[in-house]
Amino acid sequence: MNISNAEAKCHINLQSLMVVRMDIRLNGCTDSDGETMYGLDGEEMAHADWEAKKMVMTLPEFAIPFKYEEGAYENAVANQQVCKANLDTCIQSYKNPPEPQAPPMSSIYPRDDVQLGTANTLICLVTGFYPSRLTVKWTRNNKNVTLGTRNSQLRMNLDDYSFTQFFTLKFTPEERDIYTCTVEHSALGMPMTREFEVEAPPEASVGPSVFCGVGLTLGLLGVATGTFFLVKGNQCN
Repeated sequence: MNISNAEAKCHINLQSLMVVRMDIRLNGCTDSDGETMYGLDGEEMAHADWEAKKMVMTLPEFAIPFKYEEGAYENAVANQQVCKANLDTCIQSYKNPPEPQAPPMSSIYPRDDVQLGTANTLICLVTGFYPSRLTVKWTRNNKNVTLGTRNSQLRMNLDDYSFTQFFTLKFTPEERDIYTCTVEHSALGMPMTREFEVEAPPEASVGPSVFCGVGLTLGLLGVATGTFFLVKGNQCN
């Protein structure tokens, strides 16, 4: 893999307060794919979407609106061509060294709290892997599922240049359904599977409510009884 990474540090001194910001431009490629990304302080601001053929801004809605100038996507495409040419040169110079391998880690969890019969989304997070090629398969009760599946764009982890990717499955939870997310990668000795079982939410216990209600009623009766005898006593006087 070939990576070029430009970092610029800006120092702002405001009455002895120093703020250090890191502006990041990353251009990386393999023989089959690539990534061009812009970020600030370790957070992504935009990336080149090769399918949509444009720069995609990934800032949250509350951030100050920002966009790159016209031609940013075309520049990213040109940088990818340079990256792949440099990659070929590096492979020949280093006599085609073996590709580094880093096994992925994965986890599976629902996007929202599970409610039986209510549409939801299962998320399979796969991170820390290298190279970028991997396969993810979904099953429901041991049967393969392809309908309602999606995957995010590949993300590069800037600390070690490994990759992260999200895979999602739209589902309607039914009690005792078992879903699995299986990851296949060249750095794994065997496929890695994570399992999610749909469980019925626990029934709300009526015990505490009943006891609280009874206690409150008895308390009010006690107050009423005390008031009654207090009034009678005053009348006797």
